[in-house]
Amino acid sequence: MPRRSQIRWGIIGLIAVATVINYVDRTSLAVMWPSISADTQLSKGDYANIVSAFMVLYALGQAVSGRIFDRVGTRVGFVLSVTVWSLACAGHALARSLATLSLARGVLGFSEAGNWPGATKAVAEWFPRHERALAQGIFNAGASLGAVVSAPLIALLFSFFGWRATFVVVGALGLLWLIPWWILARSTPDKHPWVSPEERAHILGDDAAQATQADSAASTPAAPAPARAASLGSLLAHREAWGVIVSRFFLDPIWWLFVNWLPIYLADRFGFDVKSIGLFGWVPYVGAVIGSLSGGWMSGHLIGRGWSVDRARKRVILLGGALTLPGFVAGAFAASPLVAVLAIAVVLCGFQVMINNVQTLPSDFFAGSSVGTVAGVGGMSAVLGVLVFSTWLVPALSKISYVPVFLMGTALVPLGIAAVFILCGTIRRLDSPAVTDRN
Repeated sequence: MPRRSQIRWGIIGLIAVATVINYVDRTSLAVMWPSISADTQLSKGDYANIVSAFMVLYALGQAVSGRIFDRVGTRVGFVLSVTVWSLACAGHALARSLATLSLARGVLGFSEAGNWPGATKAVAEWFPRHERALAQGIFNAGASLGAVVSAPLIALLFSFFGWRATFVVVGALGLLWLIPWWILARSTPDKHPWVSPEERAHILGDDAAQATQADSAASTPAAPAPARAASLGSLLAHREAWGVIVSRFFLDPIWWLFVNWLPIYLADRFGFDVKSIGLFGWVPYVGAVIGSLSGGWMSGHLIGRGWSVDRARKRVILLGGALTLPGFVAGAFAASPLVAVLAIAVVLCGFQVMINNVQTLPSDFFAGSSVGTVAGVGGMSAVLGVLVFSTWLVPALSKISYVPVFLMGTALVPLGIAAVFILCGTIRRLDSPAVTDRN
């Protein structure tokens, strides 16, 4: 029996590695902030302004990059995104003021945003529907793993090189990543020379499978003509698109509460320095890795057992919410750093179980030619939510204590889940001439 190639897993594996690098780059500022602030005489309020610059440009980047990936494809799209964000990260070393640091941070945010719509588009291109949540989970595990390794890695590099040279070193990682990506991601699965007929048939679905069975093992099944990319206006005419947009507005700030503020929280609440942050700051993201992989696997497993996509996605999203809420409550009243980071680990585990399935919804509803656009607009909405709930509200609430910050998180969970159940309706492929799909 001919052996099926496994190129699709190499593609998503490389995207996961890019996401690890993405998170190392973006968390470097927070981890080294105690030293950066002392060196540059910048305050906690200045830090919030710098984060705002990142998030505003990140929101714009989500919308723009989704459309770019739909136009130029995932191969070139990732090259553009990773190249710019790597140079922007290294550029932090030149910052001397609030303005220059905000500029470097803004360019980093704009370019790093492409990773998410690009990954969602790649998952839609390279995976059949029952494998997409698992593939999305592997990609999201890269974000979690990046957050796990970033605190100790940045603390170690900082101890040897200081904060300026550390930005240069981590910026170089992305440029090195471009080499294997350019070699492996040379084409889409219907044309890729290393994809076997068996894997191609598996990816492209029943029509390609029938073509493969009719031809010899060495033949190439004919790929369906790609669907025309729908306009943004026609996509937004579907309430299902708004379900994705609203859900991400409420859910994504949960993740960013800790990406942007966990090191600052540990420093304010427990008096941690850079070394102590490196020792404790990675723990919550172990829970995120577990949630990323288990949440993606679980919905795919249920679909494989005969559950509908609608039932599987919604049940797993509910399970993630059920994990997240008690973690927030425990974290709000944690009396020690160990209890705090373990409670946050539960929060991030539940969050990743939810978000893996929410991020898969664009490819459940729409054609591959429109997935990047919907994912990008959803990502822009997510960033707007982050600006409101994380970037702007956290500094005000934390002046009282961090308890209101954690309790705010508990309110976001049911709002995000309700958007999926109310606006998305039954999760299914939408019947529209502009959003047809090959599956």
